[in-house]
Amino acid sequence: MAKNKQSSQLLMGPTPAALISCGNGTDNNIITLAWVGVVNSSPPMVSIAVRPNRHSYKMIRDTGEFTVNIPRDNQVHIADGCGTLSGRNVDKFAHFNLTAVMGTRKYAPMIEECPISMECKLEHTLELESHTVFIGSVVSSYVSEEVLDDEGKIDFNRFRPLGFCSGNYLKTAPLNLKLGYTLKE
Repeated sequence: MAKNKQSSQLLMGPTPAALISCGNGTDNNIITLAWVGVVNSSPPMVSIAVRPNRHSYKMIRDTGEFTVNIPRDNQVHIADGCGTLSGRNVDKFAHFNLTAVMGTRKYAPMIEECPISMECKLEHTLELESHTVFIGSVVSSYVSEEVLDDEGKIDFNRFRPLGFCSGNYLKTAPLNLKLGYTLKE
């Protein structure tokens, strides 16, 4: 297979188009991020990369908490809007008719309409040139019953998380193959 050399760029994906919610006791905000990932399994930890000029940045830094909410592919208008409108000018919960629900965290609400929410406590901060990476331990996880199968596991045929790659939103579809399936051949 022939490959064309291109300029240095990030060609990772798809990644989830996650809705990160945060608050400061007075205001709540949502920022859409695709630079979200798993960084540790025990204890469970995730990373989010946020530009310091974003409205959510100070809330996360000051309160030490955030919530990662994973929308479905049919919620792309919410993800795009929360990623393009500034929380300095718009209450995104009200604008998109979203419900802020408090779990175990004091400041960072979950988004009721997202099938998956993970409440995170800020553990580490890494300042980079364009972004700050916040690493949070997942202190509580929530999954809507409507996306669970009969065994209580996520059914990705029901869930269909929204993906993002190179500036484009993606529908995701499960392959219905489990880890290690090649060992059974």
